[in-house]
Amino acid sequence: MTNNTTHPLTHWNLSIDNEQIAWLCLDKADAKVNVLSQSVLEEFETLVTTLEEEEPSGVVIHSGKPNGFVMGADINEFQKIKTSDEGYKLIRLGHSIADRLEQLACPSIAVLNGFALGGGLELALACTYRIALETDKPIIGFPEVQLGLHPGFGGTVRSVRIAGVRAAMQLMLTGKPIRPKKAYKQGLIDKIVTPQEWKQEARKMLSRRSSKRRAPLIDRILEQRPFRPLVARTLTKEITKKVKKTHYPAPFALIQLWKEHGASKGGFAAEARSFAELMVGSTSRNLVRVFFLQNRLKAQGTKTASSIKHVHVIGAGTMGGDIAAWCALKGLVVTLQDRELKYIEPALLRAQKLFAKRIRDEEARAETSKRLSADTVGNGISKADLIIEAIFEDMDAKKTLYAEVEKSMKNGAILATNTSSIQLETLRTDLQAPNNFIGLHFFNPVAQLPLVEVVRCEDTTQDTLDFAFNFVKLIGKLPLECRSSPGFVVNRILAPYMAEAMLMATEGIPLEVIDQVAENFGMPMGPIELIDTVGLDVARGVSKVLSEAFGRDVPGDIEAMVDSNQLGRKTGKGFYEWQNGKPIKKKPVAALVTQSLTDRLILPLVNEASVCLSEGIVKDGDLLDAGVIFGTGFAPFRGGPIHYARERDIHAT
Repeated sequence: MTNNTTHPLTHWNLSIDNEQIAWLCLDKADAKVNVLSQSVLEEFETLVTTLEEEEPSGVVIHSGKPNGFVMGADINEFQKIKTSDEGYKLIRLGHSIADRLEQLACPSIAVLNGFALGGGLELALACTYRIALETDKPIIGFPEVQLGLHPGFGGTVRSVRIAGVRAAMQLMLTGKPIRPKKAYKQGLIDKIVTPQEWKQEARKMLSRRSSKRRAPLIDRILEQRPFRPLVARTLTKEITKKVKKTHYPAPFALIQLWKEHGASKGGFAAEARSFAELMVGSTSRNLVRVFFLQNRLKAQGTKTASSIKHVHVIGAGTMGGDIAAWCALKGLVVTLQDRELKYIEPALLRAQKLFAKRIRDEEARAETSKRLSADTVGNGISKADLIIEAIFEDMDAKKTLYAEVEKSMKNGAILATNTSSIQLETLRTDLQAPNNFIGLHFFNPVAQLPLVEVVRCEDTTQDTLDFAFNFVKLIGKLPLECRSSPGFVVNRILAPYMAEAMLMATEGIPLEVIDQVAENFGMPMGPIELIDTVGLDVARGVSKVLSEAFGRDVPGDIEAMVDSNQLGRKTGKGFYEWQNGKPIKKKPVAALVTQSLTDRLILPLVNEASVCLSEGIVKDGDLLDAGVIFGTGFAPFRGGPIHYARERDIHAT
């Protein structure tokens, strides 16, 4: 490429070659990824003015970052917006820039060399064409709904114009990114090329000047005013099954936007007003808070490359087997040990189901399966970088196992326990290197819950902690450092909440009402259903440990039900009868679902979180909030129990 004209800027670089093609490269200064910050947009506005004046033959927008096009808006700047009017003005400025790009006299192309999310995709949609580099990763999407928002840079209009209401709404309402091949079928992408071909293909595309992609005929029909209410009603019905409007207003606002304006020009201003109002609402503020909490969890530990390659898991029950499968899925060699092969085989079958669900390519799936193997003898111990004990909750059995394991461990290997409630100090008394012993407490189901508690003692070495952090992040989970204490963080905080629920049940409050109270608060499921799902035997074991530590009674019903093999979902009967993996529930009486019941159920959890914080089990309130949100599903839109208490001015009792 010959650079005849150059316009150096802080974040952008514009060069115009001999064919009068303008190449705009975004490489945001002092950042690992491109985001559309205010300074980036201001420079882009200047560039658009230059393009309007110089009238090139075509424009190609590409990224100077090797890891993607544009991640989206700069979320850090969201917190500076105090009123919806401020937000509206800023968004309309962004609309103006995108409109001018779209209306250039020459065609424009966005080259997506990786993720194009949120505002990044919206910028690309304002271009005439879009080229994506080959990848099987889901890189194209609108994740705004996860922040309590919907697209605000013209995406609610342009995505519908190009892909149609069916595909566009699916992308916006789920927040899940899609692969380039799917985006191509939907019209969001015009061409998929190799990294070596994109410049040549861009030149060809500019010279051909093909027609712009537009929505399929059926979607253009559905776009007509008489049909929009019907489609909107269907979309609302589907969303209502998943979330409540009072908890998560953004998807409902998005549907309403389309219902009123479709993909018309008037939709832009309406989008800006709706986005601005959501932006300053409590749901979005708290979900943005959760986003930063998640990033803080990810930032724990050293940034050195991990040397963990082989993991040995002892105990092929539900937790151990699923931990082993997840580690293999994430690229590690895993040996899974139990007393006999018959105890390991069910775990291997579950692993195959996980691999089939998560890996499309048959060859890649076969390679993943090879990484996981049964090991009844324990040969993998001597080769493993990390040994995870995941046997039943019995202190003596665990200590006996550790004595055998230590004989075979290689130098530098780490021994970890997945205990859910036993203090590490009592487990490590006979170990040769007790300060290298760590807790790695996963949550069930392993494939769905993102948190892993990294449990330490007072003298746990920093190297061991960093090893644990790196391992947890290596397998795509979120580490929460916490001090060894009965129940650690999540189980300890859940215990009084679940105990209160069972006490309410013994008082005759219908089980369905108790669960509905929790769900109305924003919990993913009610406490009674949760106990049945976890298993009453597991709940009893944790309750016993915590009752001894904190002087609480084990709820009497649990003992009798466990003795009768009424363990919940896994036996088909617990507090509820279970059919096809679902509890049989009666419709709760709405009048019984009151604020006083909500406070009675939720405040014990909030109080225990405050006590955990005061005892230093976790370093600070933000980390504790993150742990409870990602470990228990505590309503994310409320920002965590400590944040919730502060907002309500609640003091622990």
